[in-house]
Amino acid sequence: MIRLNNVRKRFGDKEALKDISLTIEKGETIAIIGGSGSGKSTLLRLMIGLDRPTSGEIYIGGENIAVLSEDALDRVRLRMGMVFQYSALFDSMSVGENVSFGLREHTDKSEAEIRCIVEEKLELVGLPGVEKLMPQELSGGMKKRVGLARAIVTDPEIIFYDEPSSGLDPIMTAKIDELIIDMQRKLDVTSVVVTHDMASASRIADRIAMIYDGALIAVDTVERFQDIKDERVQAFFRTLHHRREAEA
Repeated sequence: MIRLNNVRKRFGDKEALKDISLTIEKGETIAIIGGSGSGKSTLLRLMIGLDRPTSGEIYIGGENIAVLSEDALDRVRLRMGMVFQYSALFDSMSVGENVSFGLREHTDKSEAEIRCIVEEKLELVGLPGVEKLMPQELSGGMKKRVGLARAIVTDPEIIFYDEPSSGLDPIMTAKIDELIIDMQRKLDVTSVVVTHDMASASRIADRIAMIYDGALIAVDTVERFQDIKDERVQAFFRTLHHRREAEA
């Protein structure tokens, strides 16, 4: 579903991504982990076409989006859904208007069709009947769910999640993880989750890919990932164990 070949990204003198090659299979959930400034967010921006690589190829399906025109890229983006770190809801719009935004912008569906789809997607994420609420009336966890409903309203093949558990307590983080797993099962989508949370990555992913200082240093299944001897990988697991001990 997604294939990156020798992707590099420079910002002036800084090489933010160094020769990244990665294949993400159809229907797979992959977690991309790394510390702050590692390059994982830059990689996400390249995969959704918000930025272009300095060199290399990024295939979504069979199309190399690195060389597409903006119009062609917009057509490919309709196959993607994006869940932003802080939900990124429009404060001046109701929940229903937020969720329906993509349908109004990119389809010619009738108001009745749009209303029906919005109801369906909100029910799917566990928020039936909240269409008329405003974002400021929602809890942090509810905003994340509305953001997910908006991401899936056009029935995408790929959902990208940017730090989905950011700013949430451990209980709500676990609920968002369950929601990601549930969406995968119900919609049979390909999911790419960018996170610094190793515990969350271990719960939701089929495979984990770790970015360190702009380089892809490890890719493996969750079960085998913790056996990787690289000290930089092990440091992530030590952080996870310390956090679990603190929560206990």
